[in-house]
Amino acid sequence: MRLESPRNPKIKTWSELKTRRGRDEQGLFLVEGAREAARALSAGVVPRAWLIWPERAGAAEAELLAAAPVYELSEAAIRKVSYRQNPPALIGVFERPRRSLADLPRSPRRVLAAVEIEKPGNLGAMLRSADASGTDAVLVVGEGVDPENPNVIRASTGTVFSLPIAVVGHDEARAWLRERGLQIAAAAPAAEKVYWQADLSRPTALVVGAEDRGLPPDWLQAADLQVRIPMEGTADSLNASVSAALILYEMLRQQSSR
Repeated sequence: MRLESPRNPKIKTWSELKTRRGRDEQGLFLVEGAREAARALSAGVVPRAWLIWPERAGAAEAELLAAAPVYELSEAAIRKVSYRQNPPALIGVFERPRRSLADLPRSPRRVLAAVEIEKPGNLGAMLRSADASGTDAVLVVGEGVDPENPNVIRASTGTVFSLPIAVVGHDEARAWLRERGLQIAAAAPAAEKVYWQADLSRPTALVVGAEDRGLPPDWLQAADLQVRIPMEGTADSLNASVSAALILYEMLRQQSSR
């Protein structure tokens, strides 16, 4: 089926999935690019439609075109749907996955709680580091960006689909961590202890807040320990995703040594 005009009602409906409101209302989201779409399929996320730019598509895109209707779009139409400045040859329209605590491992050893993260690139990079460091589960806490944001998917290189992720409120997240006996380690610039000096060898949840505001007071009060990353230069903070990566790998090192 060919949908040439970007004014086609379906094009308008799909383009609304670039916004959180559109994703919430339709229960769908976009996955741009063959690599990310392949990872979504491998994780069991259900495709509802494939939007393809025939002039750009090749073998990698053709291998994925199953289990859902395929729509051939003109360049103007696919640019209207795509979140990117340079659209890929393939965009998948997928059912939004369930992101509940019931889907997480029952006895995790390493958990990342990303609290009120507002920048999609930061959350996506945090998910990529969590996946690479073997983190068992991720809690996306509060009113920050959602995991199905197109830039989260892109920055995570599709690892957002392979990680067990729950989107939860603050109280619910803390209760779940306590129920599983996890030590709560809060990343805080004012902490006395440097992160590699802390005992992270036991099952631990690393809690990281937005880089401009840090963690809310309730999380600092709930933490069993607070850790900081030493800053030797003139910068007063690190990117939140860099901070998460450093401490997640220290957790991996200590728990692997044990």
